[in-house]
Amino acid sequence: MKRQLLHFEFDRGLQTLEIMVAATAPERMQGLLRRPPLRPDQAMLLRSCRLIHTIGMTYPLDLVYLRKDGTVLKVTPALPARRIDGHWHAHSVLEMAAGAAAYYGIAVGRHLPLASMTAAAAGDFDER
Repeated sequence: MKRQLLHFEFDRGLQTLEIMVAATAPERMQGLLRRPPLRPDQAMLLRSCRLIHTIGMTYPLDLVYLRKDGTVLKVTPALPARRIDGHWHAHSVLEMAAGAAAYYGIAVGRHLPLASMTAAAAGDFDER
């Protein structure tokens, strides 16, 4: 799974998120299952994804549904475990720690510059 750094500037100035990119079907199916909770500065990007479930999860997630160009279509805050959520027009979904989307000012209509992501140093994420 690739690790990337996403730099963007919203309400709190210049911010950086460490992102695990789940681009293949097996990576998307694994997702965050059996991983420790995300830190507020971490996220997982599920490419080619419109529907998320939190079955098997033990912690809530913020979900950010994105168009291919990075425009935010929908934000679902703190989706609890054992739930399903989605957006029909989404190209990808950014999974974040509960409360992180609001903290960073990520809202419908905002743009996350996904094309500008850069490679992250090895070991930035716990790969348990």
